[in-house]
Amino acid sequence: MNQLGSPSLELGILDLVPKLMDVSAEEAIRQSIHLAIKGEEWGYTRYWTSEHHNLPGTESASPEVLLSHIGAKTNRIKLGSGAVLLPYHHPIRVAENYHMLASLYPGRVELGIGRAPGGSAHLSMALAGNYLEKVAKYPELIKQLQDLLHGRYSFDGEPIVAKPVPEIPPTLWLLGTNVKSAEYAAQFGTGYVFGQFMSEQDAAEMLQKYREQFIPSENLAKPKASIAVNVICAPSADEALSWKEEALILHRKATGGIVEVPPYPVIIGNPKEVKEELLALAHETGCNEILISTRVASYEQRLLSYGLLGEEMSKG
Repeated sequence: MNQLGSPSLELGILDLVPKLMDVSAEEAIRQSIHLAIKGEEWGYTRYWTSEHHNLPGTESASPEVLLSHIGAKTNRIKLGSGAVLLPYHHPIRVAENYHMLASLYPGRVELGIGRAPGGSAHLSMALAGNYLEKVAKYPELIKQLQDLLHGRYSFDGEPIVAKPVPEIPPTLWLLGTNVKSAEYAAQFGTGYVFGQFMSEQDAAEMLQKYREQFIPSENLAKPKASIAVNVICAPSADEALSWKEEALILHRKATGGIVEVPPYPVIIGNPKEVKEELLALAHETGCNEILISTRVASYEQRLLSYGLLGEEMSKG
């Protein structure tokens, strides 16, 4: 099996489980499973999937369920959430779910958490009541989750264990798109993924703040950072650009032209060009791990984009 790139750079897949080409929800999920299987063959080191609710064209409300199935279909690729939206959940249930995954797939499970709403205001109220109140308690929720993952949580003086307790616990990451998320990741000593794929903030600046403020913990002895980016890799640069335009048209059609795609950065080009840009980004940000999100109009384009990039990176 080919391994991606040089030893200094690892690529992973960030999959929002898009519903493309008017397929059923079942088919959209099957396409994501297929992507994870092929991604492992191409040498991608991780497959992460998101938590979103009631969003048009997105079928990724339960990452832990999808990851459990994908784990059974693969052998080595790491399985991660990008991200569990912690204000919607009790830390005990999150710890139990990801302890179960880590027991099923030892050494492969990564627990990424975030505090974004992942849906509309009405959705947030339906899921969590006063969502902003839950967000205000985010640091407390992180602390509880950490305690549960490390076997030191108690309630009213009584120890509580999030079973099953795996020999290798899931690794904890915080995901975010601004300085606050970087500060939380540093404060709690977790890994940090900066979501460049949905942010106009400067990645290097956010990651620098994280590293400068990092406090060692049971999670990590030293900072560990990653970045998630939008990538469209096609046989030619012109074709990659046309794929981007097709995706924009599809998005406007799906939303009735009401919701515009924000101008987030996208790395576009042929395999060699994309590889060069990724290596430059890794050098600029000091990240040797990058998550790739590919938003295109068809599953064929998506699979080809990941496959071309994987082949190019395997050349070293």
